[in-house]
Amino acid sequence: MTKPYLSVVIPVHNEEENLPPLLEGLSKTLTALGKPFEVIIVDDGSTDGTLARLKELKSTYPWLKIVVLRRNFGQSAAFTAGIDHASGEIIVTMDGDLQNDPADIPLLLEKIEEGFDVVSGWRKDRKDPFWSRRLPSLLANALISRITKVKLHDYGCSLKAYRAEVIKGLIIYGELHRFIPALVNLSGARVTEVEVRHHPRRFGRSKYGLSRTYRVLLDLLLMFFFRKFATKPLHIFGLTGGVLFFLGFLIEGYLTYLKLFLHQKIGHRPLLILGVLLILAGINLLGTGLLAELLIRIYYESSGKRIYAVREVIE
Repeated sequence: MTKPYLSVVIPVHNEEENLPPLLEGLSKTLTALGKPFEVIIVDDGSTDGTLARLKELKSTYPWLKIVVLRRNFGQSAAFTAGIDHASGEIIVTMDGDLQNDPADIPLLLEKIEEGFDVVSGWRKDRKDPFWSRRLPSLLANALISRITKVKLHDYGCSLKAYRAEVIKGLIIYGELHRFIPALVNLSGARVTEVEVRHHPRRFGRSKYGLSRTYRVLLDLLLMFFFRKFATKPLHIFGLTGGVLFFLGFLIEGYLTYLKLFLHQKIGHRPLLILGVLLILAGINLLGTGLLAELLIRIYYESSGKRIYAVREVIE
């Protein structure tokens, strides 16, 4: 078979009603490109008729590949599974709820052909509730752009295009799928964005909510660590530990001077305990930094464990 130029990866969870119009829209758009393609739908532990409907649609759309996960692992793991099973030169990711428009895929590919490695969709006219979805998203995007130094208006938009070489092998966990542009930018990938359409949800129920915001903030903290200290954790732990150790040493040195030269009692001073605690905390952080350095080297040199389990692949 001809190796596909384009792979479209779509994770789904209980999206039975959305699948027929989704695949119909993809068929129209991708066939018009005139290049070989494949669509990989990852069933992330659906409990409705999603898998049965996918198997029915497979006979109509031979370019459809179905990856069935053993349980619900979450969107990031599902994206990773789809990307691992993709064989195209360009990989496009999108949601399966019909809110992303397949007709916008050519817009992303045009930017890829201009020389960019990652093209992110920007849902400028977003069709979601303002207070519960759009406002938290605006604040989060501003914060993420500031911390990661990759300026995008809409990190949460799943409609993105990547050159395969910049995303293959990337392990995505937690809520990190939204941070992929920032992650690949760490290795020099060129990132841009284009405006895309956004439609109201027609069928099913949204899996997003305000509770997800906190998890995103935690992953943002992880992204900050990745950007600054991913390959040099000893720099942050060692610097902090060294400062604490030095302060504790100064305090204990001062108290020693009072005891030995001025013959003052120091046993009742809270400063004595503070100095000891600072020295111990400094030693502890220095040790943590050394352990982190070892773990980072193990991770980069021998990590190969995936964060999902596949039940079957239907090609």
